[in-house]
Amino acid sequence: MKLTHFEGRLFQQLEKAIFNVTPGVQVQVFQSGKKVCDISVGQTYFYYDYASLTKIIFSVQTMIKAFDEGRWELQDKVKKYLSWFPHEQTRIIDLMNHSSGLAWWYPIYKEMDLNQPREVRREFLRNFLSKAPVENKTDKSVYSDVGYFVLGFIIEEFYQKDLLTVWNEIKDEFYARSTLDFHIDNIPKNKVAFYAPTETCQWRRKMLQGEVHDENTWSFGGLSTHSGLFGSIDDLGWYGLYLRSQLLGISKTVIKQKTAKIFATRSRPTGQGDWALGYMMPTPGSASCGNYFSPMSIGHTGFTGTSLWYDPTQDLIVAILSNRVFYGRENKEYLTLRPQIHNWVVEGLRRS
Repeated sequence: MKLTHFEGRLFQQLEKAIFNVTPGVQVQVFQSGKKVCDISVGQTYFYYDYASLTKIIFSVQTMIKAFDEGRWELQDKVKKYLSWFPHEQTRIIDLMNHSSGLAWWYPIYKEMDLNQPREVRREFLRNFLSKAPVENKTDKSVYSDVGYFVLGFIIEEFYQKDLLTVWNEIKDEFYARSTLDFHIDNIPKNKVAFYAPTETCQWRRKMLQGEVHDENTWSFGGLSTHSGLFGSIDDLGWYGLYLRSQLLGISKTVIKQKTAKIFATRSRPTGQGDWALGYMMPTPGSASCGNYFSPMSIGHTGFTGTSLWYDPTQDLIVAILSNRVFYGRENKEYLTLRPQIHNWVVEGLRRS
């Protein structure tokens, strides 16, 4: 298919920029709900490890649904639903906007017996979290995967179902037309060659392809509330359109527009954390969505090199997939490229 002038210019910019930064990158852009860009540059694949995009696509969407159903309220404490949780004053929204003070990460995978069934390993995780200390309780948000581990148990409590069953129901209700999915027991859904390789893992002693990059999620059996989803660029672009439809009140699902907007509104004071309820918001001067997205924009990034941002002011969606960790997880060059891609998109649209 012939590229538009806008797509062609962005393709050329990316072709030069990705050298030694990432093997390849896919970009979809939607303006006012219309797809205006769909390009693949370099070595790309059909499916990618979404990493922390799982947080918004699965966990936040589930919390929105549960809130709309009256299963919880914004000031609810975690303790109301998880009697074993050790911190009396921690609210559910503190987990979602990363102000709980819980550690950002633990190498739980090193302590877990991987020969045990998934259900036993999940019980190990629960016991671990029941003793997890508050380490970073300050005025500022500290990004925490651990908070989202806890959120997974809250979701199970809301629905009285295991996490996999909840995901299957969420997928059927909201993402039935997508290929989004977890790889349970770390078994890829399709041929391994269809998946972007991430990294040669010293712990697992192999190149990861079709198996989740995050060690903890891998040790949980490929399923978690913070990481684990795989999907295509079409899936991610479609999710962006779905997020937009909820906020505009044109979604065909049961989610109320008012509820969607509650979750997409800043939940931390300026200077204390750029977070809505689960969604990132732009940090002035260092936003992963570049210099032109409005302060009301929401989105998220993934460690493997993925991101999704929506700016309601410009009615603009930018979805990006890459496997930048193929060059090593310490590869920082991509952190400069990602906001630049967003800048090129906005500048290109203004010219067209």
